[in-house]
Amino acid sequence: QVQLEESGGGLVQAGESLRLSCAASGSIFSRLSMGWYRQAPGKERELVAAVTGSGSTNYADSVKGRFTISRDSAKNTVYLQMNSLKPEDTAVYYCVLGKTVVGGTPRYWGQGTQVTVST
Repeated sequence: QVQLEESGGGLVQAGESLRLSCAASGSIFSRLSMGWYRQAPGKERELVAAVTGSGSTNYADSVKGRFTISRDSAKNTVYLQMNSLKPEDTAVYYCVLGKTVVGGTPRYWGQGTQVTVST
């Protein structure tokens, strides 16, 4: 059974930074992709960033240049460094794991962590 545990969400002011972490437990294959989705109130869930087992990354246009995704395969952990946060980044952020993270529905999802950016 795979479990994803997120941490690092919170309330910050616009322009500040946050770092999200997600630790995966269970039978994990390092070649799987990991990433982050988010969902804001009244909006559809969207991909924020993803990283493959080989280290290739993919970002939503809205976060390019501000967010950085990284992974520590030895620890089955993925990170999302979020800089220059904007109020429109306010959402619940979900960690995901699976064979397909971009262009498909990941198999495993965390419970989500709230990120709130105030003006």
